Amino acid sequence: QEQLVESGGGLVQAGGSLRLSCTASGRSFSNYNMGWFRQTPGKEREFVAAINWSGSNTNYADSVKGRFTISRDNAKNTVYLQMNNLKPEDTAVYYCAADWALTAQPTITHDEYDTWGQGTQVTVSS
Repeated sequence: QEQLVESGGGLVQAGGSLRLSCTASGRSFSNYNMGWFRQTPGKEREFVAAINWSGSNTNYADSVKGRFTISRDNAKNTVYLQMNNLKPEDTAVYYCAADWALTAQPTITHDEYDTWGQGTQVTVSS
């Protein structure tokens, strides 16, 4: 089974940028659709972005469209989340997840993801 490890979180001022990485340990990374979600205390996990297995299709939450970009490098078993123009409301623990379904459109529903990373904290100060 794949294991996912996120990195790249940290503290940044509003308007700044961060790039999150999520590296998979298994050998079947190119067979998975991948997603990024985020969660703050007391709230449900929220969809951020997703990318299909080939990188040809992506989905974004309305709140991050135009600011965040998801991409993947299957040769490196890694999916990225480039976050620009960060806002205080982007503060959360960010999780990457793998969906074993090889669909053309990646799902935005967290229940459909099979494997999760441990999360990385992103804090945006005002």
